[in-house]
Amino acid sequence: MTTARRDTYTPETLLSVAVRVFNERGYDGTSMEHLSKAAGISKSSIYHHVTGKEELLRRAVSRALDGLFAILDEPGAVRGRAVERVEYVTRRTVEVLMAELPYVTLLLRVRGNTATERWAMERRREFDHRVADLLGAAAADGDLRSDVDIRLATRLLFGMINSLVEWYRPHPDQTDRDQLAETVARLAFDGLRKAG
Repeated sequence: MTTARRDTYTPETLLSVAVRVFNERGYDGTSMEHLSKAAGISKSSIYHHVTGKEELLRRAVSRALDGLFAILDEPGAVRGRAVERVEYVTRRTVEVLMAELPYVTLLLRVRGNTATERWAMERRREFDHRVADLLGAAAADGDLRSDVDIRLATRLLFGMINSLVEWYRPHPDQTDRDQLAETVARLAFDGLRKAG
C-alpha cells in the first residue's frame, strides 16, 4: 500500500520556491505548472495557499519593500544631520538587499505588466524619492559637493546599490555583508562629501 505524499508546503516555503522560479524564468514566463513542478506539489495544492501567481508576486515584492521602508523609520535614518542619515540609509539598504536578495532581485526586475508590478514600481519610486530628499537635504546643509547634480548623484547611488543583485552571492561568513555595505557607503560618500 502506498501512502500519498503529504503537502508539507507552507505559504512561506511556497513563496521561496516561487521567487526562485520567477527570478529564473521571469514572472511573465512562469506558469502555475512551472511553480507546481518546482515545488513538487500539485497546482491545486498551490491554490490551497494562494489565489494565483500574482498573489505570490505581491507577497514577494512586499517583503522586499517592507524591508526597505522599515529602514526609513530606524533611529539612524531619522536622527542627526541629513548626510549622516543618508549614509546610514545607504548602508542599511545594501544590508537589506543582501539579506533579502531573491526578493529584492525580483522587485528590481518587475516591468509594470500587471497591477501588482505597477504598484511595486510606484512603491519603489516612493522609496527612491525619500532617499533623494535626504540627499537634497544634505546638499542644502552644505555637506555635499555643490558641483555634483543631486538627481544624477541619486541615480548613480541607486545604480551602484541595485547592481549588487547581478553579482553578489551570499557567503556563509557575515563579515562580507558588513564589509560590502561599508564599502558602498564609503565609495559613494567619499566622492559626494564636501572636502574640508
